[in-house]
Amino acid sequence: MLGAFLQVLDTSIVNVALPYMQGSFAASVDEVTWVVTSFLVANGVMIPMTGWIAARMGRKRYFILSVMLFMVSSALCGVAQTIDQMVVFRLIQGAAGAAMMPLAQAILFETFPPAEHTLAMAVFGLGIMVGPIAGPTLGGWITMNWNWRWTFYINVPAGALAAMMVYAFVHDPPYLHKQRGSGRVDYLGIIYLALGLGLLQIVLDRGQRADWFAAPWVRIFTGASALSLVALVFHELRFPDPILDLRMVKIFGFTLAITLIAVQSLVLFSINLLNPLFTQELLGYDAWQAGLVVAPRGLGVVIALVTIGQLSRRGFDLRPLIGLGFILAASQIWIMSHWNLQVSERAVLWPILLFGLGLGVVFPTVTAAGLGQIKPERMGFASSLFNMMVNTGAAIGISSVSNMLTGREQVHQAYLVQHFSVFDAWRVSGDGALMPGSPGFGYLHQMVTGQKQGLGMVYNLIQAQAWLLAYNDVYRLLAIIALLCAPWCLMLKRVGGGAKTDAVMH
Repeated sequence: MLGAFLQVLDTSIVNVALPYMQGSFAASVDEVTWVVTSFLVANGVMIPMTGWIAARMGRKRYFILSVMLFMVSSALCGVAQTIDQMVVFRLIQGAAGAAMMPLAQAILFETFPPAEHTLAMAVFGLGIMVGPIAGPTLGGWITMNWNWRWTFYINVPAGALAAMMVYAFVHDPPYLHKQRGSGRVDYLGIIYLALGLGLLQIVLDRGQRADWFAAPWVRIFTGASALSLVALVFHELRFPDPILDLRMVKIFGFTLAITLIAVQSLVLFSINLLNPLFTQELLGYDAWQAGLVVAPRGLGVVIALVTIGQLSRRGFDLRPLIGLGFILAASQIWIMSHWNLQVSERAVLWPILLFGLGLGVVFPTVTAAGLGQIKPERMGFASSLFNMMVNTGAAIGISSVSNMLTGREQVHQAYLVQHFSVFDAWRVSGDGALMPGSPGFGYLHQMVTGQKQGLGMVYNLIQAQAWLLAYNDVYRLLAIIALLCAPWCLMLKRVGGGAKTDAVMH
């Protein structure tokens, strides 16, 4: 759990320190954002390769190597003197940390019998959820009280402890000893995978800054990514020892589980993005207030995971709870879509808490239902594919929501300006002052104080209303997506303490 926690923590802890890095390196906003993009690109490419690498070099050896390399690259990030050095070191850090989550899940599924898989995932989820909850808060505190470089240095002692624990307690099962070093190296699969997922991650993370397909590089990268992914699928289905085992998609329960977990990831990370933005940009909260308001989501997740773990031990059929979790999450997102500019803090807190409770039910049960159908010999490949879908769902969610939010704001602003009758009754001078061009000017002049202030006030009101309507639209869409996932839960294979799960092999 500790290694996976470090990897999750580092996806969020650095974000609050970016402005301080920008000052230290005298970098532009576009340059400093590569500190985040490089980590995500390396992480996204390496996650699906984890199972294949572990089978060739041994899971224990690969886990220790990943943790050690993560420590070293974190220390190098802390001492980086230029933005170029920081981007390279973050690239190495992302590649090293990619293995920790899928390897941890594979180890847990092999350590515990099938009847305890859901319980294991629930306890594992408790530790993993601390990362995204504590990341921004911890990163902000360290940056303000020490230095942004310490957001990287703290990984060194934690990583050393994780490496020692892996060395002492984790052991490769016999079948991994037999697989080690066997089979041909899938060089073509590695190239296709790196191009397909790497270019896709860059487009999703930076496409909006370039106005998407208006930029030639976005069109080129998107086309190359699509071709590479198509080539990857055809190649991997025919290669005897593929780097990405797509044959497991033939197992319906596994495919349904990774689809649901990808959608859950899309919804979760989208809401994680929208809630802080809404509270800060529209409600006027500062960063500390916004962090406190969204913190109850973590409490909801913890309650859900503890409950699921206890129900699993008692042999309950947990599949209906997945549907109820999606329904609860969808209902709370729908409530969020009705927030206005005067919404109270209490009215914001409760939907966020209940949303965390709803989706907190989904993660351990869907993971256990999907990975529980794979034989131990292929568990590493299955967990890699599983986490690749989580990563892809999150990237698509964040990118799509950001793009849709901006687009809907422009639509609503144009509509409001067009249908605001006062705008037809006045004209604006070159310096931005309202000029009396018709009787409507007198009405507007009574509404505001001063000519120039009046223009700014009206514009700000329209812009705020346009953003509010845009948030409402995006929240509604996410609520519908979450609701559509609910009926599929009963088609999953039963999981729980009393379930007898027979692992199947493709």
